[in-house]
Amino acid sequence: MELTSMIRTNLPRYVNNTHLSSRVGRLNLDWIEPDQSAEKENEAFQRAMALAGSEFLDSLRYHARSWLPARSIVMECLAARYDLDPSGEIMVLTKFCPWKLHLFELEQEMKLEPPIKYVLYQDDRSRQWRVQAVAVSPDRFESRKALPAQWNGLRDDDLSKESGIPGCVFVHMSGFVGGNRNYEGALAMAKTALKL
Repeated sequence: MELTSMIRTNLPRYVNNTHLSSRVGRLNLDWIEPDQSAEKENEAFQRAMALAGSEFLDSLRYHARSWLPARSIVMECLAARYDLDPSGEIMVLTKFCPWKLHLFELEQEMKLEPPIKYVLYQDDRSRQWRVQAVAVSPDRFESRKALPAQWNGLRDDDLSKESGIPGCVFVHMSGFVGGNRNYEGALAMAKTALKL
């Protein structure tokens, strides 16, 4: 194999040049800029400081206002999981929030066994309830325990008939999420799915 073709095959197909370091680097004076004075360099440095400072403050605000409160909600919901089902494998979000990463982190930190299989939450738009199968890991689509295959792709009355649970709305073709018109129906879907 030629050296040039070896080099070409080892090159990454994508390079992330949008991270903070790259964006700050692009604020440096361009080599073709006629004025390379210390004053111009200081102006570029000031722009870089403003960019980095604003991103730091945005991140700090996000973690204080969103990330930490969501973690607290997930922690409280995990503590109440045995109130829903003796298996401890179903969790209900009392208030919808970003929950997936928190769930994985908290399960590991708290050494939870068995792991959560289904998370129930209310869809703010439709006011219906969702049953979501938890993925095997944060970066995978495969579920720990998908909703029953015989439910996949069914809707409304067909799904209610097949499952024996009134008020069903849908189950996705892959079984990773389903819906019911009310909380009781969504909980029944999760409990039934655990047994199948």
